[in-house]
Amino acid sequence: MITARMNDEKPRLALDAMGGDGGPAPIVAGAARAIAEGLSASITFFGDRAELAPLVGAHAPLSDARIEHAENAVKMTDKPMHVLRRGRDTSMWAAVSAVAGGGAEAVVSAGNTGALMAVARRQLGMIEGVERPAISALWPTPRGRVVVLDVGANVEADEGQLVNFAIMGEAFFRILTGKEKPTVGLLNVGSEDQKGHELIRRAATHLRKCDPEMAFEGFVEGNDISEGAVDVVVTDGFTGNVALKSAEGAARLVGGWLKEALSGSLLSKLGALLMIRELSALKRRIDPSSVNGGVFLGVNGSVVKSHGGADAAGVASAIKMAAALCGKGFHKEIEGTVARVFGRIAELEPGEAAASDGAADGEMKAAI
Repeated sequence: MITARMNDEKPRLALDAMGGDGGPAPIVAGAARAIAEGLSASITFFGDRAELAPLVGAHAPLSDARIEHAENAVKMTDKPMHVLRRGRDTSMWAAVSAVAGGGAEAVVSAGNTGALMAVARRQLGMIEGVERPAISALWPTPRGRVVVLDVGANVEADEGQLVNFAIMGEAFFRILTGKEKPTVGLLNVGSEDQKGHELIRRAATHLRKCDPEMAFEGFVEGNDISEGAVDVVVTDGFTGNVALKSAEGAARLVGGWLKEALSGSLLSKLGALLMIRELSALKRRIDPSSVNGGVFLGVNGSVVKSHGGADAAGVASAIKMAAALCGKGFHKEIEGTVARVFGRIAELEPGEAAASDGAADGEMKAAI
């Protein structure tokens, strides 16, 4: 259980310092960067004290940070069940334990995603009514940020789980932005009602009929994500992860092309020098590190997963995300909405639900 805190108390963050591809150095540097950039938070690192102490001591912004020793670290190759059985002496387990025990309000780890999900579910439990967690990601658009989920926790998702993801994504976006009624869409191969497979059409039916409080916009396509057509895009983890990695690759490709174009000749270099401020702003906007930090929605606590290979800037982004979640209490909001919506789904007349599905099937056959 996460203990309540006073509004003027600093967010208490637990950082798994040993899980990333680059070891503890990027994690420590990222924490120092977040503090230097204005974050006010109480930070505790979990990991090998002998390795962490000199790294933390080298960063002035971390003068108040604490170190909790953990003997071992979860490897990227470790199986989740192995970690659950034999990983209680690891930095990941200890960091999540801090949240479970009330010593911290959020945990950040760049470690093994499957293991982190398993440890979080074991120690924190699930929000009542939520069957599976989902990993959310922030997506840059011309209008700001879009929340996309799931981006990797579940290879498949049925209609009930997609409804859950929509409810969680809506609450998450509201907490991050303050927008009272975020718009929500289901990712599909077309925006027409007859498009897509049966599960996604049934999820759309449930959201329209049983969650009238949600600003559900129906189906959206892949290009709608980057255009910011809706605030929350819902899909299964397989599709979401492919889309996310494709977008990150495209951003790096465009960034590389831009750098190449601006360094090709003396004239282009001069032009780049004259536009240094604007180019720096553009680089920040298209850098995937600026939106690093996937939140595990559905677990009964705040867990943020950083990319394993994130640099200090990326880690700082994930830490800021974790701090933003502290003290918000949106887990109870999700629990209440899930209970209300699924209660309405259970009350649907079987004939009505079957008629909706049958009509959709007929439309799909006609479209084909």
